Amino acid sequence: MAMSMNSMGGGGGRRGNRRRGLNSEINVTPFVDVMLVLLIVFMITAPLLTTGVDVTLPSAKSKPLPASPDEVLALTIQEDGTLFLQDEEIPLSELQAKLRAIIESGQYNNRIYVRGDTVVQLGLVAEIFSQIQQAGFNSAAIVTDSNAE
Repeated sequence: MAMSMNSMGGGGGRRGNRRRGLNSEINVTPFVDVMLVLLIVFMITAPLLTTGVDVTLPSAKSKPLPASPDEVLALTIQEDGTLFLQDEEIPLSELQAKLRAIIESGQYNNRIYVRGDTVVQLGLVAEIFSQIQQAGFNSAAIVTDSNAE
């Protein structure tokens, strides 16, 4: 008894002789679409995440401070003399005690940046720097706007 074979020549594929290998490519179009949407979202929200108190910094021609990997404590003095430690309003009478507590906690690297409006009185700035020194900070710097002309 003889068996009849397929007239195509015995290849056995689903479509005769045309054999297809596995497609190992990944469709990256959805991935690119998601990444572009995330990029746009972050580009829009990043400027909104900048925290701080709005002040007009004095201008000075100076080199920028070297970047620090540690977070630096920021003290802001507004035009009317209101003080902000990071984003929290603080009265001048509580400044030294608050700074001492921060140093004792070891949260910051004994460095503080003082941002002040251009019209802040020099006497107030001197008093603040005196309290910063008495609290135990080793390094204090005044933040200026080097882009102003």
